Amino acid sequence: MSESFDRLGLSKATLGALRRVRFTQPTPIQSQAIPPALSGKDIIGCAATGTGKTAAYVLPLVERFHSKKGTLGLVLAPTRELIQQIAEPVQVFAEARGLTHAVVIGGEDMGAQVEALKAQPTFVLATPGRLVDLLENGMVDFSKLEALVLDEADRMLDMGFFPQLERIFEALPRRRQTLLFSATLGPDVTEFARERLYRPVRVEVTRSGTPAERAEQRLYVVKPEEKSALLLTLLAEDEATALVFTKTKERADKVMRILQRAGHKSAVLHADRTQNQRRQAMEGFRKGTYRCLVATDIAARGLDVEDVGQVINYDLPHSPEDYVHRIGRTARAQASGVASTFAIPKDKAVVAQIERIMRGQIPRVQVPRDSPVFREAWNQFVASQKDPGPPQQDSEAPPQREQRQPAGRHARTHRKQR
Repeated sequence: MSESFDRLGLSKATLGALRRVRFTQPTPIQSQAIPPALSGKDIIGCAATGTGKTAAYVLPLVERFHSKKGTLGLVLAPTRELIQQIAEPVQVFAEARGLTHAVVIGGEDMGAQVEALKAQPTFVLATPGRLVDLLENGMVDFSKLEALVLDEADRMLDMGFFPQLERIFEALPRRRQTLLFSATLGPDVTEFARERLYRPVRVEVTRSGTPAERAEQRLYVVKPEEKSALLLTLLAEDEATALVFTKTKERADKVMRILQRAGHKSAVLHADRTQNQRRQAMEGFRKGTYRCLVATDIAARGLDVEDVGQVINYDLPHSPEDYVHRIGRTARAQASGVASTFAIPKDKAVVAQIERIMRGQIPRVQVPRDSPVFREAWNQFVASQKDPGPPQQDSEAPPQREQRQPAGRHARTHRKQR
């Protein structure tokens, strides 16, 4: 075991668990967050996606809860997929110490979740919407809770979960440890933390808004109708896996069809897919069944795949901060990858906002219009416009901006899915 892990104050049992899963060196966020977390201090952690922040809070909480009984830790995250990802290291490190956990998410059997909570698991891993449903029905007991973790706090606030978070805070003991982790620390997150954390230790491994270090970024300025040709051209350059982001669900479905027609095994991930369909898409992407996964921002929040070769922003995100989260899907941990962004001329202001929060310019790259793949795809597009066939729901023109949903809509969505 690396001396670096030895110096973090972890027990021999945890060091052994780390050795078994071949964790040889702590990441920067782990090195800086684990010691104060072990001592019970509140923490604000800012680190790009894919830097090992889950283990940065799971390991110290497992140490602190060892040999204790009752529900002691609550982990909140914005999506079902992210909670399921968090459950993996919790299971690895907690079960070895005799600790248990329960997953509380929408889209799954609420009755089974109630039964799991009755057993007083050490950890409850939950999305805010479903947890509030259970709180309102008196199904959760947090009287012994010692620690709260807010993972991807910026996204929870951006997704309108503030009312649900307020309700959850009301149900928790006032004296507790709170650990807040976020890839960006905008004004909303900063104010939220200021009011709810006590003298927190700030751990900022990368400045707020900093993209994954090993992600090679590229910006292509294209006409709206050139996006599909460029997408197929980039995929023809190698055989790397690709995560393709679109702005709308309709656009995601359309891009998946384009990829499938071109011979690329692809799946789609968005809010209209069932929980089982989303799980199958992600597992298939991880295992290599699908080369491409087309996703919207919210649906892809929990995606944790070690070897995503490239992230392609087919559309720019609604929020500039989402750009950081998107490209963090590649170049995770010690890996490297390419993040390509397609921008149409009218996206100039959004690109400027992204570069402002990143404190740097995205390198511009010439569109490979002379590529045989690009020319073939473009000629097919031109021919389709001469004989467009029956009207389609979506076109290659820029999508209409989706209207923001009112705060708290995700809790209502969970209630529908009982």
